[in-house]
Amino acid sequence: MPAIHEVATITSKGQITLPKPIRQALGVDYGGKVAFDLRGSQVIVTRADETAHEDPAIGSFLALLEKDIRTGQHLCALPDNLVQAMLATLTQPVDLDAEIEGDVAL
Repeated sequence: MPAIHEVATITSKGQITLPKPIRQALGVDYGGKVAFDLRGSQVIVTRADETAHEDPAIGSFLALLEKDIRTGQHLCALPDNLVQAMLATLTQPVDLDAEIEGDVAL
């Protein structure tokens, strides 16, 4: 990677804006995360690894939903063919770490 030298001004709240060439070199954009490491008198800025956040409330909800699907409870409001399709998938292994395809709004 070629050397890039940019200067950023610290605001009264201690914030900076990463200069565009630095953001581009790191491959980060709005909402991206960077890490700061202090090594002696130097600050090293790197793109932060995206680690999955485990939300205990969502985990509990999904466990409850899985139990309901397995026992066929609380699925009566769904169309019968959908209920049957959901129950039929129980015999197939499920990869909970698989990527979700398509747009998902959380």
